[in-house]
Amino acid sequence: MKEIRIIPLRTIPDVRPGDDLALLIFDACRREGVDLEDGDVVVVSSKVVSKSEGRIVDLDSVNPGADALELSRKVGIDPRLVQLILEEGDVLKIKRELIITYRRGIVCGNAGIDMSNVDGSGRRVVLLPEDPDRSAREIRRRLMELSGRKVAVIVVDTCGRPFRRGAVNFAIGIAGIRPFRTYVGRRDRYGYVMQRTNICIVDEIAAAAELAMGQGDEGIPVVIVRGVDYEECEDCTIMDVVMPREDWLFK
Repeated sequence: MKEIRIIPLRTIPDVRPGDDLALLIFDACRREGVDLEDGDVVVVSSKVVSKSEGRIVDLDSVNPGADALELSRKVGIDPRLVQLILEEGDVLKIKRELIITYRRGIVCGNAGIDMSNVDGSGRRVVLLPEDPDRSAREIRRRLMELSGRKVAVIVVDTCGRPFRRGAVNFAIGIAGIRPFRTYVGRRDRYGYVMQRTNICIVDEIAAAAELAMGQGDEGIPVVIVRGVDYEECEDCTIMDVVMPREDWLFK
């Protein structure tokens, strides 16, 4: 098995709406002496993707409707934030100070809307990218244009998991990588032919990348994961990972 390296990019500046995120990544690689290689996986925080795409909302500009006002009283969340949550995802479950939503296969609290690492004002929030697959494709296209290397891109966000404490990085958008490594039909070390094992390597890469990215003041929104054995795929999307509702075990 090859060695897998996680290489953090430490000099990416604060990202602003309209920035060429791929160029910022490429310039950081050059400053830090990191030459992109064929097969690298570039893991990008959804926060900086959203910032570059202008997915930032000032809560003072939001006018909550009747549904948001009613739900706000039940959960104790700012009605302006509730209004954005209702616009961003389908509500699955509510509890005090938390609304669990579903959007494009992502189950998360408060529709993934985040106040951390925005601008420190407490008034502006960042929404998830509108189409993370499209974002990943554009970053990949531009990085390959700039570097001449064939890379994959994964856009990630942190979410909780059912019946477990703590959050984990998940892939929410992909480009250039088949999301699974299947072992179906292969033999284990004792000769047993495996029937079901299908590993979601894009989520595994996302979780590994978070060890370097962090969630606080680390200032590392992008890491390069090198040495992963994956299959290239030009038309795979994160929706390949999403389980149809009729197959849900828990509803």
